[in-house]
Amino acid sequence: MQGIWTTKRIRAAEDKLLAVTADGALMRKAAFGLSVQAADMLAEHTGTVSGRRVILLVGSGNNGGDALWAGAFLRRRNVAVCAVLLKPDRAHVAGLAALLRSGGRAVSIEDSLQWIRNADLVVDGIVGISAHGSLRPDAAALLEHVSAPVLAVDLPSGVDPDTGAVDGPAVTADRTVTFGALKPVHVLAPTHCGDVVLVDIGLRPELGDPDLERLDTADVAALWPVPGPADDKYSQGVVGIAAGSATYPGAAVLASGSAVHATSGLVRYAGHAADAVRAHWPDVIATGSVTDAGRVQAWVVGPGIGTGQEGREMVRHVLGQGVPVCADADATTIIARSPDVLDARDPDTPLVLTPHAGEYERLMGVAPGADRIAAARAAARRYNAYVLLKGNCTIVAAPDGRALVNTPRGSWLATAGSGDVLSGLVGSLLAAGLDPWLAAGAAAHVHSLAGALAADGAPTHASGVLASVSAAIRSVRSLSS
Repeated sequence: MQGIWTTKRIRAAEDKLLAVTADGALMRKAAFGLSVQAADMLAEHTGTVSGRRVILLVGSGNNGGDALWAGAFLRRRNVAVCAVLLKPDRAHVAGLAALLRSGGRAVSIEDSLQWIRNADLVVDGIVGISAHGSLRPDAAALLEHVSAPVLAVDLPSGVDPDTGAVDGPAVTADRTVTFGALKPVHVLAPTHCGDVVLVDIGLRPELGDPDLERLDTADVAALWPVPGPADDKYSQGVVGIAAGSATYPGAAVLASGSAVHATSGLVRYAGHAADAVRAHWPDVIATGSVTDAGRVQAWVVGPGIGTGQEGREMVRHVLGQGVPVCADADATTIIARSPDVLDARDPDTPLVLTPHAGEYERLMGVAPGADRIAAARAAARRYNAYVLLKGNCTIVAAPDGRALVNTPRGSWLATAGSGDVLSGLVGSLLAAGLDPWLAAGAAAHVHSLAGALAADGAPTHASGVLASVSAAIRSVRSLSS
């Protein structure tokens, strides 16, 4: 898993490392890595490095210093470098001196437009990880004239480093170079960060355990259940799906189909859409009621069941069966409005809640807000549950405070029925015996990959996402075969 640390932890680790490092050595090391990436982008976008023009947007602080030192290194490769000093009196002294000695130049904001308009690459060194809030008007005005690719130093300026929130003008980078460790912004604001490149500056030994983690494809490949020679349909996990209705059978078909694609075990369906489920998935054992469904190792409950009395009794029954439960869609609303249904649950039995922002607000009484990691953790503590907070970036929080993030592959999953596909994946992995935190994270990873495969660069729909689940799992599994 990839570790991610808050800016407070990063700064504390940097202070420890700086205390045992020669003055300026750490900045020069970071800046050299930045210059390598700048040269790579020049070659990628123009075909050459020598003779190209790079503009540095330089604020006060260390990120501005990194940019200035990187400019000095680029001068060694015959790159024309001009630094636009947003705060000339607070520019990094050593970095600016190095750039000027190397033959680079520095200009004020007032004299910068001709340089910015003719740039082959713009380096964003406006603010660092200590800054919060949107760009100031003078910096925002400069960005309106940028047409070249943008390389951000540590983070795109104007994006909150710990939440990824954007509440005003901000840089949208093609690539972000960060130093020592990933910060939350790098996984929570992928649209603004672009490709993220991590430069090792020796920080990892000073960091300790991460604050946030991200499963990569290799992790998901290792987690995904694969049948062995002694397995049968029961040993691989039997998942029950309580979803849909006679009037709205789609949720039942999508959730059941997702579970079918996710596992080689057994899927049981219980509900009023049994005929529709049988018609689409003849390998599903379908009955009309959760009381008749037979034994399962995990339940998915909620998609399309409604929020009336029958839905409440269905949720209550499922929670009382002593097996892990993924409560999605209408089930989260039922739990929010009728929390007494949770009395049926053994507190030691895992519960996964999968709210989107509106359902989260019903569960918690407040919207998730900008800090979605903190929001997911708060809900996990309140409900003693694993909370999969859906959104462009999906957050999975455990009751003990662990948190995972799944970075999206576009926004293709913002379509009706997509969540039903996700719940089927979660339920299948719970039935297979995975740790609920990892089950939710692995399901979100495969779900986003299926969405990207289904879309292939164009809008898609939930049925398309469902049809791509098997391909997504094969893609993941290919890494471990």
